[in-house]
Amino acid sequence: MRSLADQTLDELGGRLSVLSRQKSDHIELDRLLRELEAAGTRWEEDRTLQRIYRLVFPHAFAEETVLWPVIRRVLADGQALTLEVEQEHQEVNELVRSLEDEKDPSPDRATRIARLAAVLREDVRDEEDELLPRLQDRLSRRQLRALGVAWEAVRRVSPTRAHPVVARRPPGNALSSLPLSVVDRLRDGADVLARHDVAPHLVEPAQRRLHQVGRRIERTVPFRRGEDPSTSAEG
Repeated sequence: MRSLADQTLDELGGRLSVLSRQKSDHIELDRLLRELEAAGTRWEEDRTLQRIYRLVFPHAFAEETVLWPVIRRVLADGQALTLEVEQEHQEVNELVRSLEDEKDPSPDRATRIARLAAVLREDVRDEEDELLPRLQDRLSRRQLRALGVAWEAVRRVSPTRAHPVVARRPPGNALSSLPLSVVDRLRDGADVLARHDVAPHLVEPAQRRLHQVGRRIERTVPFRRGEDPSTSAEG
């Protein structure tokens, strides 16, 4: 069983394959993590973290919605394999939420950022070295491409922010995807306006309101169904 890191584009099933799409995101994530480590100022660090979040959360949400159910269906030990990655995803969500919620930098901020980078790298290795090669062994090139198209379609409409309270498994994650995605993208747009100091008297209240709406959506009971106890977080 060969890691995705050691396979060519053709071996992965071509550009449409879910394997090549995953590997492409992983390569970009590695570049951003190296950029984060090289950040010289708090502003550079925050800017890179935001780019990491916008890459990581839609990617993981689409995995949990599209890929992991397939792995649980086609692999005898799929439940255990996907749960390990879901636990990593949950830790990432909780770390990012803690970083976003702090009003002033705490003494352990650097430690949490270092842990975030370590978990993300561990997640990539688990996927590229174990989960996805196992999936590759069970599916045809045609199936991998069809799965890649489905994964990409879900990724494009998935939430862009940390949501540690919603379920990491269906039906909760599938049900919560649309409302959280809408709120997250509105928040992303408001953040852009805020960075350019556009109508702060309107944008700042909108940011606070959207933040509150997102938290309420997370706590909606149907969106928490299907969760494994080991990845559960309080609302």
